[in-house]
Amino acid sequence: MRILSGIQPSGTLHLGNYFGMMKPAIELQSRGEAFYFIADYHAMTTVQDAAALGANIRGVALDFLACGLDPERAVFFRQSDVPEIHELAWYLSIICPMGLLERCHSYKDKVSKGLAATHGLFAYPVLMAADILMYSSDLVPVGQDQKQHLEVTRDLAQKFNESFGEVFKLPEPSIREETATLPGTDGQKMSKSYNNTLEIFAEEKPFRKKVMSVKTDSTPVEAPKPTEGSILLALARCVATPEQVAGMVSSMKAGGTGYGEYKKQVADLLWNYFAPFREKRQALEANPSQIDEILANGARRAREEAAKTLARVRKAVGVAR
Repeated sequence: MRILSGIQPSGTLHLGNYFGMMKPAIELQSRGEAFYFIADYHAMTTVQDAAALGANIRGVALDFLACGLDPERAVFFRQSDVPEIHELAWYLSIICPMGLLERCHSYKDKVSKGLAATHGLFAYPVLMAADILMYSSDLVPVGQDQKQHLEVTRDLAQKFNESFGEVFKLPEPSIREETATLPGTDGQKMSKSYNNTLEIFAEEKPFRKKVMSVKTDSTPVEAPKPTEGSILLALARCVATPEQVAGMVSSMKAGGTGYGEYKKQVADLLWNYFAPFREKRQALEANPSQIDEILANGARRAREEAAKTLARVRKAVGVAR
């Protein structure tokens, strides 16, 4: 089974990225042949500062490797190191109905939030389809917000096969239901666009300060605290043992402890969970050539697969040499 997933270097990675995409991807390394890429072409729809994008790409590579991605078990590469992706995107675009893209809610949502209505943003699902189909992916883990784009990929693969013969296999989604519910400090979905994130590798003092800013209600110290919809409990459940969570729930229901104490407990749990990852990241930072070598090796392996796919596609459409 071949697994494919990508992550955009659109900013500093946070807990939502880790528990939503990175952790599941790392766990899937043992289930099949994994292709994981840094989606820098996709990130350019929102990040158009060259220095910032370059720093973000490096940061994502460091973070992913520090958190457990194994380059011996997964092909790890930058999207832009496989320029063939644009050729495949063009072949898909010639059979892509405009109406299919016009129905994509992600484009409408981003434009409504102030992003420029560019061709790149509009055609994002076609490039995403090329990412998935290029590597003959069987399984694609996605959150609910990307489910429609995977459906577009399947539609385009079917339409291409109907037009030019059986070339593409249809990828299956693995929907991550939990990713949409990880709250940020304000209770909304954790997202850079809401400025409510808890960064994975933030310095300790600002990290703890952000946890202490988590939104809570005005329940007095002595009174029982509501547990339904608690941001603190949602964060704790990501890293705590069932016994630790049960103890926190019991204490909140009993009353007598203020939210400040629970915030300190959650900050400790989160800080300690990522401690070994911080150590690994420091070691990787001290050896930058290792990162370059890993990404270069991943790019070579990815381009080998891309060449096989494009050979089939070119023959199917009639431009093979």
